[in-house]
Amino acid sequence: MRVHHLNCGTMNMPTYPMVAHVFLVETDRNGLVLVDSGFGLADIANPAVRVGPMRHLIKPAFDPNETALRQIERLGFTREDVRHIIVTHLDMDHIGGIADFPHAKIHTTAAEMLAAVITPGRRERARYRSAQWAHGAQFVEHSPGGESWRGFPAAKELTSIAPGLVLIPTPGHSRGHACVAVDADDHWLLHCGDAFYHWGAIHGRTPIPWPVKAMESLATYDRAKLRENQQRIAELHRLDQPDLRIVSAHDPADLAAFATS
Repeated sequence: MRVHHLNCGTMNMPTYPMVAHVFLVETDRNGLVLVDSGFGLADIANPAVRVGPMRHLIKPAFDPNETALRQIERLGFTREDVRHIIVTHLDMDHIGGIADFPHAKIHTTAAEMLAAVITPGRRERARYRSAQWAHGAQFVEHSPGGESWRGFPAAKELTSIAPGLVLIPTPGHSRGHACVAVDADDHWLLHCGDAFYHWGAIHGRTPIPWPVKAMESLATYDRAKLRENQQRIAELHRLDQPDLRIVSAHDPADLAAFATS
């Protein structure tokens, strides 16, 4: 499957500029698939309601040209070509763009649906922005289970969309967070969502800026599970498997490396 790497949301957070790294996957039988969606046109039009107070900390650029929709159109596709969106979790900087594709099915874990939509706890009600799915988003829940995948105990291949798309539950950042693996023909891509914010948490060679540490701490649902999954990702990184590339959702250097490869 061919994968395009899109920045769907520059964030000018002090000391650590971030991006919203989104995969656009061309499948053989099911049109286009997005992995995450970044910010959308409706977020730009109404940031106070759809993004909320967090916008003052992460300082999104809110550039319409960065939305997945506009970038897809520049590639010669239409919004109707995007039939499925697989989200790592339902935080506002990962799902704002789903409203630009109202016909698409939104795939997430059952645990994340409970956390954000069905039975959110007090802290969860504060983190999610229900306005982002109020257009009538067509959620598809995926229950836990499946086979192990490169050290992760349970992974589900989403063959109803296309072979080579794998949803890997990695709770911690949120109750139902997941990584998404994509078979890009000669290698696999592992989109880690917010399983880690900064590469220092994985390879340990560079210090993590204190604003990033503070933001991660503020947003973490279960610190023990977050660390457990970071250790799994760190082990994969140490193995340095030639057929696997681990992708940070927010690191500008990761995005730039794919843009030039």
